[in-house]
Amino acid sequence: MSTLWQNIQYKMLRSGSKLNLLIGINIIVFLLVNVTSVLERFLFNTHFIDIFSADYLELTAYLPKLAVRFWTPVTYMFMHAGVFHILFNMLWLYWFGQIFEEYLGNKRTLGLYLMGGLAGALLFIVCFNIFPFFTHVNAAAYTSMVGASASVMAIMVATATLLPDYTIPLILIGPVKLKWLVIFFIVIDFLGIVGPNAGGEIAHLGGALIGFIYIKQLQNGHDWIAGMVNLFKPKSKLKVASKNTSRNSTGTPRQEEIDLILDKISRSGYDSLTKQEKEILFRASNNEG
Repeated sequence: MSTLWQNIQYKMLRSGSKLNLLIGINIIVFLLVNVTSVLERFLFNTHFIDIFSADYLELTAYLPKLAVRFWTPVTYMFMHAGVFHILFNMLWLYWFGQIFEEYLGNKRTLGLYLMGGLAGALLFIVCFNIFPFFTHVNAAAYTSMVGASASVMAIMVATATLLPDYTIPLILIGPVKLKWLVIFFIVIDFLGIVGPNAGGEIAHLGGALIGFIYIKQLQNGHDWIAGMVNLFKPKSKLKVASKNTSRNSTGTPRQEEIDLILDKISRSGYDSLTKQEKEILFRASNNEG
């Protein structure tokens, strides 16, 4: 058991992969809430944990309540409604997240996960307080939302935007390009915005939108996540001047080089890269790791 726990700790905290960290946090939160809830109901026939988690951790669209539950746009993206809910979310996060980190390193995964979740939360709140389909029945007052789906959609769409022709095998279907798989999910989500899970489908679309915009901005040389991270980095007081203009082939690649390579991958696929371009991308991934 100790070895198993050590392996879990290593994968979550020391492997460098933010993907493992996110999956671990989701699973731990799910087990803490649901195992204690089952024990409470079994032993005492009460529902205090369910009531507490619904009131304090789920995202509400009701603005007066949201004002005093201002942390829920973050907590909701680590909550899940059932075993199959978390199972499929984590599977899609793992499959697409591996591809995302392979090509863009692991520094962007956590940032995009949070951005996608927040974008989904914002679109959910706005729609439920503006559009007549929801406001005429005051749906915001009794609707709440949980799940990592918006965050997962952000990573899925970002990966498909970066590598649209990347092919993965699906059971019973065969090889499918990422762009067609993601388009299928987006269409299903759009058709569901007037259905019983309208809030969830709207949040999916918010996450998908931020994933698409993020990659397009990255390809244009604007890395939102790196920019936000740099805001909180302390500025060094040391100033170093150098006149050495020679390029170090083993150093950190310039951002311009990386952007050009990412753009080429988006247009022609990974296999179109030269050996030198692959080495540059490999060094950039290692430096980010």
